[in-house]
Amino acid sequence: MTTATLAAPAAGALSATSDPQSTNAASDAATPVLALEGVTMKIAGLTALHDVSFDVMPGQIVSLIGPNGAGKTTAFNVISGYMRPTAGRVLLFGENIVGKKPEAIAQRGLVRSFQRTSVFDNATVFENLLTAFHLQGASGLVGAWLRTPSFKREEARQRERALEMMAFLGLTRRADEVAKTLSYGEQRLLGVGIALAAQPKLLLLDEPAAGLNPSETEAFKARIHDIGARGVTVLLVEHDMHMVMSISDHIIVLNQGQRIAMGKPRAIQENPEVIRAYLGSGLKRAQT
Repeated sequence: MTTATLAAPAAGALSATSDPQSTNAASDAATPVLALEGVTMKIAGLTALHDVSFDVMPGQIVSLIGPNGAGKTTAFNVISGYMRPTAGRVLLFGENIVGKKPEAIAQRGLVRSFQRTSVFDNATVFENLLTAFHLQGASGLVGAWLRTPSFKREEARQRERALEMMAFLGLTRRADEVAKTLSYGEQRLLGVGIALAAQPKLLLLDEPAAGLNPSETEAFKARIHDIGARGVTVLLVEHDMHMVMSISDHIIVLNQGQRIAMGKPRAIQENPEVIRAYLGSGLKRAQT
């Protein structure tokens, strides 16, 4: 299970600052959160990614799209440390993270939510979130066993955070319900909440709208907007083009392992190569 939190410091990072800090803030805003530089990935003699480069800027919601087999999941695996590229660099906040383990990358602020829901089926919604926050705790086993004052303070804070996260996700009314009884859309939301408990600066979402009905998709879109508004940068792989076009600040298009386009939604919708390779008859749906 991958985990991530929506912390106040992340939201505060977007606020205006006074001199001399304003210069540093402007510099940070111009520095990519994530940068792929000439990434190539060969698997069993086949090239899954070829010389792929792109940037993800702070505070953006960025979608990575393309037909099946385009290399999107491979790109996510490379970025999150589950695969080591054959060539190229992956920079997270300017640091090359190629060769680092997924948990080390997560500690640097990049957290990934997978296609499958990452919840404890037989635990309640509240217990799922409380467990996720406990994983970020500092008291340790001895503190928990001795019930030290610091542990009790931390426990109270973690419970408060779990309640806040439920409210943010719109799941407060489901607090005492077992996760496996939730609708699929609610399970996906809970999985994102678990991811947010790790306080990511960059959140990777792998097909978050897969299997959702239209109303669930709309609810999920609203939560992604809210996450972005709190200062968390979001990179997602998604096939629902209406969702992609309506929430993305920037879109990157892969086809046969190569980047064929990137830009704002309108530019992507009008790009002849993207239409030919991917959007095709789905263009009208994407524009509505």
